[in-house]
Amino acid sequence: MEKLIALVGPTAVGKTAVGMALAERLNGELVSADAVAVYKRLDIGSAKPTQDEQARVRFHLLDVAEPEGDFTMTDFERLAGKAIADIRSRGKLPILLGGTGLYVRAVTAQLSIPAVPPQPEFRAARWAEVEEHGAPWLHEKLAVIDPPSAAKIQPNDGKRIIRALEVFEVSGQPMSAFHTPEGVHGVPKPGVQMIGLDRERETLYEHIDRRVDQMVAEGFVDEVRQLLDSGVPRDAKSLISLGYRHLVQFHCDGVTLEDAIAMIKRDTRRYAKRQLSWFRNDPAVNWTNIKESDSAEDVAEHLEIGISV
Repeated sequence: MEKLIALVGPTAVGKTAVGMALAERLNGELVSADAVAVYKRLDIGSAKPTQDEQARVRFHLLDVAEPEGDFTMTDFERLAGKAIADIRSRGKLPILLGGTGLYVRAVTAQLSIPAVPPQPEFRAARWAEVEEHGAPWLHEKLAVIDPPSAAKIQPNDGKRIIRALEVFEVSGQPMSAFHTPEGVHGVPKPGVQMIGLDRERETLYEHIDRRVDQMVAEGFVDEVRQLLDSGVPRDAKSLISLGYRHLVQFHCDGVTLEDAIAMIKRDTRRYAKRQLSWFRNDPAVNWTNIKESDSAEDVAEHLEIGISV
């Protein structure tokens, strides 16, 4: 049976360091399941592995999308499948690494994802309607054809509303018809082993705050400015992601840098809490708590004992 390890958990818990140590011990390669790291030039704010780290262990699915584009879960599923097949073809172990729950689920669970490619003309027409009538007007249309999806999407979230309408337009089925066979997490595919990493909550929050400060020190503010100056729209999917949208507000809306940084830390802590809730609700995940005294190598050694390759 072909094996796949999925190393999951909240942001800043230490997944990258542990994943690298585990890959070295198990002759593996890492497949990033991060919805921001897929974008080129979003390096600092996504905590993308450094060039030295990428030279040490091979990573897949970094820098595979332009920041102006709309990278979808279907795109991720397709590219992750190719990467995993490539890793296995060379006799290595694929290790999925990330905290984007839907991306992880797309690879590890038996589920159905609407394989509907972007429809530029349809999207342009719907955006024209948003500009004329507002997103809530379009949300009302979605509520008629797909009430479950409308209930999950905020009335002002034009991108997700249009995507749901797009799926219905092309497939003839509502977005909500595409679901996992058993529950929100689905049934794990054969050979998948899910491992969750966690830390004591206050320690995790301290790690988050330190990492945000480090990002700023490394040039996060300038990174966002360069993206905007290069023509990436402020409402591009890449720039409405965590951290980036806050610094867009600093550059464009008069928000002070101090307030922007404070909001990044606050919202990152909230995001980590949501990640933990998501993965803790998946019964397939086996959890390991990391202590401050544990090195990445210590954790990897502990995890290796429970992994049969």
